Amino acid sequence: MSNENRQRVVLDVMGADCAPENIIIGGIEASRRMGDKLQLVFVGREETIKPILASVSDCPANISIKHAATEVPMDVSAIDGVRMRDSSMAVGIKMIKQGEADAFVSPGNTGSVMANSLLTLGRIEGVSRPAIASLFPTSEGKPCVVLDVGANSDCKPLNLSQFAVMGSAYSSSVLNVDSPKVGVISIGEERSKGNELIRAARDALMKSKINFVGNIEGRDVLSGAVDVAVTDGFTGNILLKFAESVKPFMVEAVSHQVRTNLFSRFAVVLMLPFLKRMRSRFDYAESGGAPLLGVNGVIIICHGLSSPRAITNAIIVGYEMADRKINKHIHDDLVANHFRKENGEKDKSQDIRDGIVCTATGDDQR
Repeated sequence: MSNENRQRVVLDVMGADCAPENIIIGGIEASRRMGDKLQLVFVGREETIKPILASVSDCPANISIKHAATEVPMDVSAIDGVRMRDSSMAVGIKMIKQGEADAFVSPGNTGSVMANSLLTLGRIEGVSRPAIASLFPTSEGKPCVVLDVGANSDCKPLNLSQFAVMGSAYSSSVLNVDSPKVGVISIGEERSKGNELIRAARDALMKSKINFVGNIEGRDVLSGAVDVAVTDGFTGNILLKFAESVKPFMVEAVSHQVRTNLFSRFAVVLMLPFLKRMRSRFDYAESGGAPLLGVNGVIIICHGLSSPRAITNAIIVGYEMADRKINKHIHDDLVANHFRKENGEKDKSQDIRDGIVCTATGDDQR
């Protein structure tokens, strides 16, 4: 396969809550699955990475190492993380800026990933604020793209309008959804429901060319009523954290019944295949990571305690986003829907002052 058809994905090995070995194992599995289509670069301390790779039998040839002297700890602020110029995070993102990589995946400090991405890569031309997207399971079997889930605590109507366009572009180009249905999360489906932000964003999106269906309620996310659900980062992060609690709640509820009821012990044996399927539906490892949409490069933010399977899936998502040129789709769709806004160099530092990268604390695991 020619180099033009191969996507180069950088994987940040250092600074996560999970061990570097787990991250590397996930990377190796992705390399094996993708074969020559993928060139995977582990960025981090060579003295940490090399012994782990040496212990793996039949290590794929499409793997390389980029040395980085330090790492961004989970407990530092986004600003302090940006100042660490020789960290694995900074080195990996800089590779995209220099044209040495096509995507960056990190289970490290969320705030620092966002800050480094914004200040190093900038935004796609026309994007006012980037957003973190997350895939929610639905009863229809297809995922629902929810954004923003934590990058912007306070938003303007233009921000929500652009989130809708970016989410629609992601759903259509990466998830292969034809004319994705897009809704704005509100307290009711009626046009009059919602605060001023929701009503203004709804009125703007009604005039757009995307398949906008109007207001939706929180229950519509899991029901599969829409393919893209739009909200501000404050509400979206609450929704995300609530969704993450569903899996452990289900596990504990079933375990409690098994411990306290003799008949339940027999029933659970028969229901075990079903319970496993339900458990996997709410497992973050299935989607792997959350894309940071709107920055001028492909960035995937992973859970700080990501399993090898989650890392594998995140790398595949990064590959697909780069291969399908998601950023070009976002730019073109913003222009087509008249939600384009010029962003000069002078605006870069404004992101941090406005709270875009400070809404995620240093020890946030997503």
